[in-house]
Amino acid sequence: MNSKNLKKNLKNMLKNVKSDKIYLDYASTTPIDRDVLEDMLQYFNIKYSNPSSMYDSGRLAKSVIDDSRKRIAKYINCKPEEIIFTGSGTEADNLAIKGIAREYKKEGNHIIISAIEHKAILEPAKQLEKEGFEVTILPVDKYGMIDVKQCISYIKKETILVSVMYANNEIGTIEPIKDLALAIKNHRGVNTFPLLHTDACQALGAISIDIDKLGVDLMSLNSSKIYGPKGVGMLYKKLGIKISPIISGGEQERNLRAGTENIALIHGFSVALEKACGKMEKESKRLIELREYFIKGLKDKIPDLKINGHLKKRLPNNIHVSIPSVEGESMLLMLDKYGVEVSTGSACSAFDLKPSHVLIAIHQDEEIIHGSVRFTLGRYTTKKDLSYVIKVFPPIVNRLKSLSAIKR
Repeated sequence: MNSKNLKKNLKNMLKNVKSDKIYLDYASTTPIDRDVLEDMLQYFNIKYSNPSSMYDSGRLAKSVIDDSRKRIAKYINCKPEEIIFTGSGTEADNLAIKGIAREYKKEGNHIIISAIEHKAILEPAKQLEKEGFEVTILPVDKYGMIDVKQCISYIKKETILVSVMYANNEIGTIEPIKDLALAIKNHRGVNTFPLLHTDACQALGAISIDIDKLGVDLMSLNSSKIYGPKGVGMLYKKLGIKISPIISGGEQERNLRAGTENIALIHGFSVALEKACGKMEKESKRLIELREYFIKGLKDKIPDLKINGHLKKRLPNNIHVSIPSVEGESMLLMLDKYGVEVSTGSACSAFDLKPSHVLIAIHQDEEIIHGSVRFTLGRYTTKKDLSYVIKVFPPIVNRLKSLSAIKR
């Protein structure tokens, strides 16, 4: 089947795809953009060759990766050769943390990470502690915001890496990464360390990412948050910085990430980013308006509802709430019955009933720490959707509160 027929069949198939669900978990993942999916098809079974092959179709496949690298570099303002493609944002985080630590362990064994990092940072840091590294946890305030001066005060001569996420995946707080980068640069002077890494997976497509202006040394990004395909991410690594690979067995990605590159996913990532950046300003404004409408609607009907995260310095699409005397999982399941899909926090911890480490870090009250729900809006969210949730959610809360009172 040729590419034209594949696209025609896809369009016919997608015409029949309808959902009566209201999806409000875009921080977990986004549906792939139909134009992006259509554009990827040719690289699955028509232009499918191995990019490492020397024959014509192999060289063509390599050119697709090279073009994708250039396209992404343009939109995040870095050099193409500073991009390492990975299989996910989680892998990019692991490569950054483990790769830097192991490469520069002779220079120092101390790492600083914030208390609200994604588990893709926290777990590698725990592994490194078993390898003899010292990890310092940088606290945050009640809004989830780091203190730049406090971070600098934690740096010592053995510190080789600081990792602070650009925007939190649970409560949506946007961190002062540019200020932190400048402070670290001034602190190290003519020295190389510490390097600064940021996990910007949630920020991509929502707020501007200009690596040159931010001043970071490493940055993790992924495709599945910007209406691109799952299974592909990248690590930006500033030229001159060395890193030890965590996957060995091939010379791909300049010997830093072994394995045959998935040209369809890489191409889809670059096209999705191009489209997301083109829509970002207008879409962010739309989402902020919807977010504020939704927050007001919920607070009017649920007076004891608490908004978590910074009220202003937050992602355009994030509404993370806590409600006393109600379990977050119960609210999630009840909303699901009404056709509304949300999360209690990080989707990577959906089946973990432990209190969120992010809510613990912001000193959330013990009586409401389990009563949390994250609503995240996206490209297909409408005011009508949110009006429906504002209508059905308060009765759900009241019912669960009454059941909780009976149990007590």
